[in-house]
Amino acid sequence: MALRILGLVGAGLMAAANLAVAADDTVATFYKGKTVTVLIGSSPGGGYDLYGRIISRHLGQHIPGAPTVVPANMPGAGSHTAAAHIYNAANKDGTVIGALQSPVAFEPFLAGRSFNYDPTKFVYLGSANDDVYLCIARVDAPVQKFEDLLSKELLMGGVQSSSPADNPIFINNVLNTKFKVITGYPGTREIGLAIDRGEVHGACGVAWPSISVTNPGWFEGNKPGRMRVLVQTHATGAADLNAQGVPKITDFAKTDEQRAMLDLYFSQTAFGRPYLVSPDVPAERIAALRVAFKATIEDPKLQEETKRIGVEANHVPGEKLQDMVKRLYATPADLTSKMKAATIPKN
Repeated sequence: MALRILGLVGAGLMAAANLAVAADDTVATFYKGKTVTVLIGSSPGGGYDLYGRIISRHLGQHIPGAPTVVPANMPGAGSHTAAAHIYNAANKDGTVIGALQSPVAFEPFLAGRSFNYDPTKFVYLGSANDDVYLCIARVDAPVQKFEDLLSKELLMGGVQSSSPADNPIFINNVLNTKFKVITGYPGTREIGLAIDRGEVHGACGVAWPSISVTNPGWFEGNKPGRMRVLVQTHATGAADLNAQGVPKITDFAKTDEQRAMLDLYFSQTAFGRPYLVSPDVPAERIAALRVAFKATIEDPKLQEETKRIGVEANHVPGEKLQDMVKRLYATPADLTSKMKAATIPKN
């Protein structure tokens, strides 16, 4: 009997292995000779664009069939334009991958209005890192530490419907700070130019360390050059900034409710660099793309490239992102209503 059971188990494992091989062969046949577009929902020159182009250079060799992978930019409305295109118009066969900003998953939950896509139905391949986002200001700005924001106004550059606009507004409403956000910039690169020209004092909702790479001279190593870090909007923070004593946003919460709101809102940092596809992509291609994305991020050649230019890439599984989105949209109604209210700018 025992031998018979072992035989059945062995046969089952062999059948599963054969199915996996068959699925790989089917995926390879589909992708061979095709072009995969990585659609970057940000303007050229910023951090999202930087990651999108690096990943595009390495991704093709890890997808069965070794397709050609090309990056393309579709900026607009904090990646919502690209998200809507992927959801409604782009090919739904696995040849279009979105490299989008984190508000694509979170803003429909928080904004209290409908979008022309459903973030819970996207299929998340993974994130290229769990970004530590910051609020930064020029060293000659009227605010030199976060506590100053309780009494002094700070002019910040923003991109409509993206973290550089949404983050300071949310912090204002929860902690009674005095960020003044100027929206209308198409991307973080343009905000950087505005900061250098003195049009604004800084930005809140930019990623460390990519911001120092895309804006040389802002920081001397990890220390202020022309800019200083006011606060980290991340649960654990970056090790190098923690060593310098840069505070985290939850350090300023005065109540359990404030802390819960900040924790929930800034949990989106796990979506630091989210990559996703249409809900209609066949399951075997989704599985292959998730494996390929992980292999790409962990590829020694990609890691060498990111290290050389001073940015970090670490894999966050697509399944984790999928579960986070599901749990986010299941938030209790009373806390959800307070979170939504906190996203609306004060008059």
